[in-house]
Amino acid sequence: MSFPILETERLQLIELNKSHASTLFKQFSREDVTRYYGMDPFVEVEQAEKMIQSFATNLERKQSIRWGLQVKETEELAGTIGLNNLQLWSKKCEVGYDLHPDYWGKGYIKEALDKVLEHCFVTLELSRVGAVTFPENEASWKLLFKSGFKKEGLLRNYLYQGEKNHDAFVFSITKADWHDK
Repeated sequence: MSFPILETERLQLIELNKSHASTLFKQFSREDVTRYYGMDPFVEVEQAEKMIQSFATNLERKQSIRWGLQVKETEELAGTIGLNNLQLWSKKCEVGYDLHPDYWGKGYIKEALDKVLEHCFVTLELSRVGAVTFPENEASWKLLFKSGFKKEGLLRNYLYQGEKNHDAFVFSITKADWHDK
């Protein structure tokens, strides 16, 4: 699978490479970024390098796609968005995203998510896109609602972070939901 570069009004959704490791480390070493990410903060830049390598490996295996969110105006990397648990044969995946706090509240994730959903339903011809959030992550599940997702329920003890299990909300949007939106 070749990497699909996408574009929105304010963002380029790009393939991440080793040159982005320092920026990703600065983002993922922050507890306010990883609090609802399902992992502990990074403590060394090598963790960011390994993350980028895993994105490339999983793309090769057609298991996921992860884009860097590059702000067109400044060419700065603001965060990432991606498709996890990608199953082209059964036409489904889960979406996940993150953003450096300097870019919070600017609508970048909504803009990127809408473009990624278009890619999912038009180009990849998926039938369903899911999302999993911590119940406390109100900003994330409000964003999902704005993009047409529906809440399906609670997954008990689904996420493990900070040496304990956490519940999670599960959401989805289907191709029909997306078309109706």
